Amino acid sequence: MINKKEIVAMLLAGGQGSRLFALTQKKAKPAVAYGGKYRIIDFPLSNCANSGIDTVGVLTQYEPLELNSYIGTGGSWDLDSLNGGAYVLPPYVRGDSGDWYSGTADAIYRNINFVDNFDPEYIIVLSGDQICCMDYDKMLDYHKEKEADCTISVLNVSYEEAKRFGIMNTDDDNRIYEFEEKPAEPKSTKASMGIYIFNWKLIRQYLIDDANDPESEHDFGKNIIPRMLEEGKKMYAYSFEGYWRDVGTIDSLWEANMELLDENPQLDLNDEKMKIYTRNYALPPHFVAEGATVKNCVLADGCYIEGDVENCVIHSGVKVGKGSVVKNSVIMKDSIIRSNCTIDKALIDEEVVIEQGCTVGEGNSVTVIGCHSVALENAVVEDGAMIYPDTILH
Repeated sequence: MINKKEIVAMLLAGGQGSRLFALTQKKAKPAVAYGGKYRIIDFPLSNCANSGIDTVGVLTQYEPLELNSYIGTGGSWDLDSLNGGAYVLPPYVRGDSGDWYSGTADAIYRNINFVDNFDPEYIIVLSGDQICCMDYDKMLDYHKEKEADCTISVLNVSYEEAKRFGIMNTDDDNRIYEFEEKPAEPKSTKASMGIYIFNWKLIRQYLIDDANDPESEHDFGKNIIPRMLEEGKKMYAYSFEGYWRDVGTIDSLWEANMELLDENPQLDLNDEKMKIYTRNYALPPHFVAEGATVKNCVLADGCYIEGDVENCVIHSGVKVGKGSVVKNSVIMKDSIIRSNCTIDKALIDEEVVIEQGCTVGEGNSVTVIGCHSVALENAVVEDGAMIYPDTILH
């Protein structure tokens, strides 16, 4: 029985995030923590909920266990309705194909039956590894207004930044006439955000044809989009002017967290119209002990602060002991910092234990400690070090 939907979201959440190194050794990039209480995937899921899109296929792949259990049935994002929901879609054997998804287009192709079950007019393809607050309904209205075959969300970037992105060159009506992948000399600064709306019946055939092409890399940016342009399809750029960050590197993730501490942050997590939903763990309120100091910090539920923290994003369940000084850092869920430690400009992953008297970083480069690691008493972690999960530091 077909459950008819106007639009279905397909959320690509299988990214390894290799440039995050230690932070993605045991989890996919969309599962990485951010902002005190969130994970990166909370943003596209919340955008769907806020945009009235109630059917979301979440395509997982690399280290999927934590992400799968985190999403569950989608209830935290109001995506567990009887007529829709969040569906986790890992790679599976289909005919002779039992390997991982070989590209973004292949991931959607191998879930054609899932989309067909809802017989949508449109699909929106989303990235699970960006921090972005966006009303997809406005983009869909634009797509309909232009009577487009494909609409690609773009962000105006600087000329130098444009060299790192796929660039959409358009006419005065924003119709795309050329796509350039990381051009040395960009003709425009309209960078693709990796968010696409397609007419389903049309893109369905393109996906089938692409799957049967042995020369294809089965990628939207490299194969599908260029072919649609060559064949004269109506493709438009949708200009997005809100907050968007690709947190694909250690520095960019640290910077995105620090931006939340600005006097007037660009990302407004208090926006009632675009709430960011997340999974709640029913923890008690945070506690700041007598004699402790907290300056310009985000503190999540369940924190217990006895030391001094400044310019920090402190996730739920974190404990900072007496005499410890933590600056310019992100401390993730359930990590423990004992007494008399000094930490400056660090990204400390979940369930790390820093024993008393330790020094982590000097504030010049971002120092990273992977999950479940332990720094033994009086250990020194060098500035800019990359410590992988489950390490014991002497």
